[in-house]
Amino acid sequence: MTATIERTTTATTIAPAAETPRERAARFVWAGTRIALGWIFLWAFLDKAFGLGHETEAKNAWINGGSPTKGFLTFGAAGPFKGIYQDIAGATWADWLFMVGLAGIGVALLLGIGMRLAATTGALLMVLMWTAVLPPENNLFMDDHLIYAAVLAGLALVGAGNTLGLGRVWANLPVVRKYGWLK
Repeated sequence: MTATIERTTTATTIAPAAETPRERAARFVWAGTRIALGWIFLWAFLDKAFGLGHETEAKNAWINGGSPTKGFLTFGAAGPFKGIYQDIAGATWADWLFMVGLAGIGVALLLGIGMRLAATTGALLMVLMWTAVLPPENNLFMDDHLIYAAVLAGLALVGAGNTLGLGRVWANLPVVRKYGWLK
């Protein structure tokens, strides 16, 4: 009589499948897109905060007493929500919320941290900006704000912060493990 030994395999003992060149390329495309979009948000913050002269003159910079929301919301808002946006144009709370949002989303995307939170708040900001100009100038309903919102969702879904970013390190922080929405 011979003894037979049964072998069991668990998920922890199975090696992950090797990454294909296509999957590797996709990871880097998403990472590059994350970094580019992060720079768009951070640049908007820097230009409005310091009046770097691209869209905001130094005299209108936030640090010089200018309002990052007043000009656009007063003169650029259109459509069914125009009155709402004009009412909040230049409000201190709106300026702070807008600028903290731009900076936070930009930094999070550039570093690849807090991707769920950055994608959610970034998409919300993009949809709000879309509603400020309804209907869009070049289409019945679609414009770049909605595309950016979709791209932000994609970035979070594919874990784009893990490539060329600090996403893995961030995810292993005790506070992030405890509160998954911080991922």
